[in-house]
Amino acid sequence: MTHPPKRPLTLRDVSEASGVSEMTVSRVLRNKGDVSEATRTKVREAAKRLGYVPNKIAGALASQRVNLVAVIIPSLKNMVFPEVLSGISEVLEDTGLQPVVGVTDYLPEKEEKVLFEMLSWRPSGVIIAGLEHTEASRAMLAQSGIPVVEIMDVDGEPVDTCVGISHRRAGRMMAEAIINAGYRKIGFMGTKMPLDHRARKRFEGFTRTLAKAGIEIADQEFYSGGSALAKGREMTAAMLERSPDLDFLYYSNDMIGAGGLLYLLEQGIDIPGQVGLAAFNGVELLDGLPRQLATMDACRREIGQRAAQVIADRHGGRDTGESVHSLSPTLAYGDTLRRP
Repeated sequence: MTHPPKRPLTLRDVSEASGVSEMTVSRVLRNKGDVSEATRTKVREAAKRLGYVPNKIAGALASQRVNLVAVIIPSLKNMVFPEVLSGISEVLEDTGLQPVVGVTDYLPEKEEKVLFEMLSWRPSGVIIAGLEHTEASRAMLAQSGIPVVEIMDVDGEPVDTCVGISHRRAGRMMAEAIINAGYRKIGFMGTKMPLDHRARKRFEGFTRTLAKAGIEIADQEFYSGGSALAKGREMTAAMLERSPDLDFLYYSNDMIGAGGLLYLLEQGIDIPGQVGLAAFNGVELLDGLPRQLATMDACRREIGQRAAQVIADRHGGRDTGESVHSLSPTLAYGDTLRRP
């Protein structure tokens, strides 16, 4: 599969789509001049529909590109993404390309704003977390005319190229390991999922696999906010008070899983005999726990490296034609999940 270059959208395209002159379009998009609010609305809606982004460096560089790679992620508080950024930086270090980071806080409307601002500087590529975007964001990415790599997930259709793991498969793998270890009364704790699409997909894969074995989630709890040890302790205590017969607890991330592990150890609960535990991400924090928490490596650094390599190759005129780069997560049983 090759990626033919797209013609960048121009003021004329917006002019034709909105039915006003190019000069008026220019005034509206630069927020200059005396233009009626109705006309401004018409122009902005046409630009948004097309995916048009104004070129802030027009005429400044012959190439119309700067040697920046826009990296757009949902959070810097989440321990997952710094490692992804490290992988990106490692590969781009000797290429002349420089990553510039934007943060969306998992908010689609903020992603639109960050993407708009970054694309207006005409970067040489975009690396953006996730496959789910608003129509406006997808239009901007599709019309950018530069390499776009969506990272962390391959369960969906990429705008251009994606690099990540199948989160549904990760959920299935964990469910199969829990079932094979003999656990049957399972509780789940995780983030609220309307905006955390990857956690939602893992949960889907997890619950569907349990259902095929005739097992339903016995208790579940969702929270909003950052992943924290304190939240994991709090949720675990509340769940076991409600459902004291649970024999396994599955957490959507390692941070709350670590909090749950510490709580159970304080209570003198036999792990993994009485209650088993597992989480997701494989962060380095787990190395300092009294017991090794069962988890799954999400290939974070490798995802960053592979995504950056795609951008570097395309920037250098090389293209393998591969649009989906699917990596394989690894399950670590640790000390909290019985081996079959």
